[in-house]
Amino acid sequence: MHTFTYRKAKDTRFFPPIPAAMKIAVIGQSLFGQEVYCHLRKEGYEVVGVFTVPDKNGKADPLGLEAEKDGVPVFKFPRWREKGQALPDVVAKYQALGAELNVLPFCSQFIPMEVINAPRHGSIIYHPSLLPRHRGASAINWTLIHGDKKGGFTVFWADDGLDTGDLLLQRECEILPDDTVSTLYNRFLFPEGIKGMVQAVRLIAEGRAPRVPQPEEGATYEGIQKKETAKINWEQPAEAIHNWIRGNDKVPGAWTEACGQKLTFFNSTLNTAGLVPEGEALPIPGAHRPGVVTKAGLILFGNDDRMLLVKNIQLEDGKMIPASHFFRGEDSSALELTEAELVTMEGVRSAWKRILPNVLEVEDSTDFFKSGAASVDVVRLVEEVKELCDGVELENEDVYMATTFKDFIQLLVRKLRGDDKESECIIDYVEKAVNKLTLRMPHQLFIGGTFVDAEGAKTYETINPTDGSVICQVSLAQVSDVDKAVAAAKDAFENGLWGKISARDRGRLLYRLADLMEQHQEELATIEALDAGAVYTLALKTHVGMSIQTFRYFAGWCDKIQGSTIPINQARPNRNLTLTRKEPIGVCGIVIPWNYPLMMLSWKTAACLAAGNTVVIKPAQVTPLTALKFAELTLKAGIPKGVINILPGSGSLVGQRLSDHPDVRKIGFTGSTEVGKHIMKSCALSNVKKVSLELGGKSPLIIFADCDLSKAVQMGMSSVFFNKGENCIAAGRLFVEDSIHDQFVQKVVEEVKKMKIGNPLDRDTNHGPQNHQAHLRKLIEYCQRGVKEGATLVCGGNQVPRPGFFFEPTVFTDVEDHMFIAKEESFGPVMVISRFADGDMDTVLSRANATEFGLASGVFTRDIGKALYVSDKLEAGTVFINTYNKTDVAAPFGGFKQSGFGKDLGEAALNEYLRVKTVTFEY
Repeated sequence: MHTFTYRKAKDTRFFPPIPAAMKIAVIGQSLFGQEVYCHLRKEGYEVVGVFTVPDKNGKADPLGLEAEKDGVPVFKFPRWREKGQALPDVVAKYQALGAELNVLPFCSQFIPMEVINAPRHGSIIYHPSLLPRHRGASAINWTLIHGDKKGGFTVFWADDGLDTGDLLLQRECEILPDDTVSTLYNRFLFPEGIKGMVQAVRLIAEGRAPRVPQPEEGATYEGIQKKETAKINWEQPAEAIHNWIRGNDKVPGAWTEACGQKLTFFNSTLNTAGLVPEGEALPIPGAHRPGVVTKAGLILFGNDDRMLLVKNIQLEDGKMIPASHFFRGEDSSALELTEAELVTMEGVRSAWKRILPNVLEVEDSTDFFKSGAASVDVVRLVEEVKELCDGVELENEDVYMATTFKDFIQLLVRKLRGDDKESECIIDYVEKAVNKLTLRMPHQLFIGGTFVDAEGAKTYETINPTDGSVICQVSLAQVSDVDKAVAAAKDAFENGLWGKISARDRGRLLYRLADLMEQHQEELATIEALDAGAVYTLALKTHVGMSIQTFRYFAGWCDKIQGSTIPINQARPNRNLTLTRKEPIGVCGIVIPWNYPLMMLSWKTAACLAAGNTVVIKPAQVTPLTALKFAELTLKAGIPKGVINILPGSGSLVGQRLSDHPDVRKIGFTGSTEVGKHIMKSCALSNVKKVSLELGGKSPLIIFADCDLSKAVQMGMSSVFFNKGENCIAAGRLFVEDSIHDQFVQKVVEEVKKMKIGNPLDRDTNHGPQNHQAHLRKLIEYCQRGVKEGATLVCGGNQVPRPGFFFEPTVFTDVEDHMFIAKEESFGPVMVISRFADGDMDTVLSRANATEFGLASGVFTRDIGKALYVSDKLEAGTVFINTYNKTDVAAPFGGFKQSGFGKDLGEAALNEYLRVKTVTFEY
């Protein structure tokens, strides 16, 4: 039973009558929005425009689809505002429609007040509770959790508060004892809510719509329900536990820990009349009494000794089973079909028969693809089943996930019952207002598509190098967390969707990920500045910009990874055919450095994923935050769970376990030569993993007297001071021909004095703080040793006297070959200059190559013959001629000698994450 109430107050205002054909803008989404839109048009109102959400996975929202059929203008803005300000072009498009009233039936987007207040009759919103009770998100959940006896909905006038606007109308209903979010919504809130929205518009059109100020008495606000907060508290009566379970059914799901795993409960009831708690005991830590698995389901007890019954349990791996089957074997997860579902099954069986004409009888074990189906048959099957089942949400990937008839029917029935809906991924953000943005940064481990705490809830502080302050606490991965992440990656590789979708679809997902990175590039660049000290403008262009380019480049490679056919000796009189296949390796471990946190992740991960592998990533312990934001974007892109896992933590723990783990088949590492050697040894001793190493460098840059001196100075500065010198290919030693040496040094010092040292978020800063305090100390010691050994310190060499980890751009001259700073990498803003005699090309080449490193090198000269000769002789993986730091996603990157082996970027990088299989036929 429900009632329709007006709550009049002294300042209630009524509008004069207006024509029924009022111009309306509908802003929202979902089937509810679609139904409100259709009913408004039936009532004769003119809908001048529909504003809905962008298509998701190529599927349009029902509201937008319906409006497009009617020829009503449809707008799908990804956002209405940016940096807190309404987007002028979006507002202009809205205003051009001339709407007199905004109707928001259900809207997940933030609509700016410039739009809310634009129509002469304002905006009205639907809210699924009796305001002022249960303001905010999850209102239906909280209505049930609090055990409210009455529920309902409110249509209110939008204002700039959170569900605080004046009331227009309310309708209420009785809450039944076993109502869930779904039953309450389907029974009352959906059908009556549609009528209520139309009634509200009619009242406005007739000039009889009230505006009743919301009372503050009785007002409540509860936040969105999250999985981590949905754990059951057993220290309460059975009715409260029942309300908690049904209030979280289906999303996010009330859970507890039992039998060594997380169990989520659904379909709870207090109707236990006639039930006897006899069956197998289920011990539950913290519960007043153990649960009992019976034929009727799982009986639970409150601290008042009253019983409640749970009929369905979701296991930790996501499988939904009848609670009565909890202690049965693996087959117990099979659903028992109703008579109606059995009829549906036979209809689907007929569809399989039509699509698979060569199969005489479709049995439970019949495999769709082994029976001859092709990709076009997948599309046909999906469309036929949608038509049979009245538009059930079914995707092509579902067929690949459930290839046998029995598995497909089980999947379909779960969808029809609504049991397949996965809980929204809950992210516990750290929020900071920085750079005119509100940063929302995940800070937990990312395992199996979920953000989770580390074992033992261990954390550490990540530091802002600009001022030495703590940004936030980050989960600190333990060995057990590595094992969980590897298991998730292995399962995703062997059993998940990732290995079943086509290479082209894999590329489509990577393109989508790149697009999301681009949409969030300002946020990512700001996090790089905050966590790594990267100069913001450089972070936008390089740290983030090249990361986006890398994913787009390798997305294009996904469907172009090919083998070859090879002529071999024939086994006469028979013939032979030999071909090769390039296959993904499996689970890969990627260990990345702290100088380019996101870019180094992207260089390796993009190639790894393009090849079809799954991955466990260990970001540098001091710079984890962009990696974790990247993890969030992979969820939004639709990358299947378990494909990407990210574990902030120490190298000695996480990196070592990845190197030792028997299920990891490849390690990609960027870091020091010392650690690289240790990783290589561990990979050999564990399971002979494939490994690629990008290690230390001491890159020589040779500047000849016949160069363009201005350009040589400019590029020489960049070769050393780019990214604060925290650059693996930085020119570790400059050899300058004697006749221009003094002039070169003079110009360099002049340019150094012009450098702006400051906050990396300031747009005019070109030299920010060093990455972390330990590195700053090493730079100070490095320069002190250079002075002690007799090199001339021309400028710099000290910490900048200000908060944070700032170090002066430094120039040394008169550096001799035996000195420490001539041989060892500083990995900081330290220019090391040595002379060489005019015209003595072979001697300077010998000096340049007299190092165990061979990552990069460079030469400046106008003589093309000299340039080619020098490039032939330099022992380095990259040679720059009349430029420096010019890397590109299409050009392979990697070193020689103790700078490592293997390549990042370019086609060559793919081979690091592939294995070649030879197949020979005889016929």
